[in-house]
Amino acid sequence: MDKVDKKIIEILKENGRATYINIGKKVGLSEGAVRKRIKTLVNSRVIRRFTVKIEYTEGAEAITLLRVNPSFPTSEIGERLKKFPNIETIYEVTGQYDIAAIISALSITEVNSCVEKIRRLEGIANTNTMIILRSL
Repeated sequence: MDKVDKKIIEILKENGRATYINIGKKVGLSEGAVRKRIKTLVNSRVIRRFTVKIEYTEGAEAITLLRVNPSFPTSEIGERLKKFPNIETIYEVTGQYDIAAIISALSITEVNSCVEKIRRLEGIANTNTMIILRSL
């Protein structure tokens, strides 16, 4: 990945709907060259997915920290969490908790419902959920 790829990623992070032509103008490449680079970034999993970010006035987000029972592999729990539609991102972390999950939903009620489903997963020992009030 070179400087141009990094610039393309920054543009897409700012506006996931940016056109290949507009990206090309910003990085000095043709539309076809940008298309090829983005395809390579997706195929190599540098770009894992394109997503929609809901504004807080229209939804709710939370960070849920999960402690996994030591008899369960953390990666197995992470794979199960990937199937939850409201979980946007999953991180395996160090410290008091094993997993940090970012939940995005249309309401606090929907966030709570997702957290309740997580708590019922076999292998989850403890959770700590923080509702995000605002992003700076």
